[in-house]
Amino acid sequence: MTTASGDPLGANHSPRLSISVGRPAVRVGISAAARWGAADVAGAIPFKICRCKDPDTGKALSRRCPKLRRPNRSWNPGHGQWAYQLELPPTKDGKRRQLRPSTGFVDREDAQTEIDQARLLISLAGRNKQWLTQIGDLIQTGRRINGVLPDVETVRQRLRSGSPLTGAPTLTEYLTDWIKVVEVDDNTRRTYASHITVHLIPVLGDVPLDQLRPHHIYTLIRTITDRNEELLAKRNSPDPAVRRSVAGRRPTGAATRSRVRATLRKAFNDALLHGIIAGVPNPAALVKTANPRSRPIVWEPERVDRWQATGDIPGPVMVWTDDLLADFLDYTAAAAPDLHPMLHLMAYRGTRRGEAIGLLDAEVRLRKAEVGIVNQIATHGGGRLHQKKPKSEAGNRDVVLDLDTVAVLTAYRTERTRWQLAAGAAWPDTGLFFVRPDGQAWHPNSVTQRFRRLIRRGGFPPIRLHDLRHGAATIALEAGVDIKVVSEQLGHSTTTLTRDTYQSVTKNLHHEAADADRIRAKRRRAA
Repeated sequence: MTTASGDPLGANHSPRLSISVGRPAVRVGISAAARWGAADVAGAIPFKICRCKDPDTGKALSRRCPKLRRPNRSWNPGHGQWAYQLELPPTKDGKRRQLRPSTGFVDREDAQTEIDQARLLISLAGRNKQWLTQIGDLIQTGRRINGVLPDVETVRQRLRSGSPLTGAPTLTEYLTDWIKVVEVDDNTRRTYASHITVHLIPVLGDVPLDQLRPHHIYTLIRTITDRNEELLAKRNSPDPAVRRSVAGRRPTGAATRSRVRATLRKAFNDALLHGIIAGVPNPAALVKTANPRSRPIVWEPERVDRWQATGDIPGPVMVWTDDLLADFLDYTAAAAPDLHPMLHLMAYRGTRRGEAIGLLDAEVRLRKAEVGIVNQIATHGGGRLHQKKPKSEAGNRDVVLDLDTVAVLTAYRTERTRWQLAAGAAWPDTGLFFVRPDGQAWHPNSVTQRFRRLIRRGGFPPIRLHDLRHGAATIALEAGVDIKVVSEQLGHSTTTLTRDTYQSVTKNLHHEAADADRIRAKRRRAA
């Protein structure tokens, strides 16, 4: 049906087609596709089916089950489910196709509502054969993938705007192209690619991009969880062959699950930004996952005692007390004088590993007691070094130095000058502040390995190199430094991240607050 103007999308367009079923088909002025759309869709009515089987053949009776109707031929309300069979517009090749939902409806009204929605969708095409075919494709795909028909208003808006109804790429097609052009550094690209090939494509690859919904994301999360359980079961199998089959494989942790969702959210946002899809919310943004961020735990003396006795480590993120940190830096000053200044900067000012290694000589202003973080060094595939900008816009920052750190870096610069004079013409010009005694840049992996060895040989309770950064934040907050200042020192994009990460370790502040409350309560009692 079309409006008087011939516009199938007019405001008065009715979902009910003015066709008398059973009358001879009108042959003049109506295309075959339009004639089909009217008669076949208007003739669809709900009926009942069941899962009973023929006792002789074992085949499903479906619509032929005698229990579906009562003696008066009316439908039996106590047996079967409601269903319908809908003749869809022919395919692009002219082939006939039908829509028969694989699951039934509890109520007849639900089946009728879906038929009415199909009528309205097909009526939007009017006499346009191409639109009829495309809407048929949408109905067929939507019912198969999502279990529901396409949204009528979304289809109407696409037709009005001239946007394509079909042809949205599957997730496999889109992500395969997207990973090649997304503007990120190489390390991030490798992480995205891993998420895509290991998790997203195997589970959601066949889903059209514009039909991705939150329930697909939940399916992805459940699949990852199921894989973990299967992996752990095989690890604990009494069969050695089964255990060998999963050797070297690790479960996917909560943090990785959250990052996989973030990768999908980024990819979907880019698809919306570039007009590949339109009119749909980002399903990955609608799904909330538990925050996997582990908060730092302080190596209090009692925890150190237990670790020394049993080897137990309380959590994945540990930080040293002020005394432990001071002891460690005293140890590294003697055991690793070439690495000590960098570790000192990381421990007290909270720079990231790549930021410290990539600190430019031109950005060290010791007279002003500050350094500029504008560069970092990371590794490419195969361990090759790569210089790049800091992690985020907030990562570009000036870090103010304390007097002790200024003294350590000043002494290091003097020592570095002696190294350079000894090397003569062989000294490389890297432009970096922290270098090895031969003038070459530090490799990030080498710094991490040296750090671990120093902890082990010095007998210190274990922490990760990145935990020096957590320790720097803890020290600053314990000293009463405003959280916004600490956030800027660390290069966090918001204070929320700083607060959520470190609120559990600022013990002195909690004690001070408790003391203040006790004093106020005592004053109230005295009054």
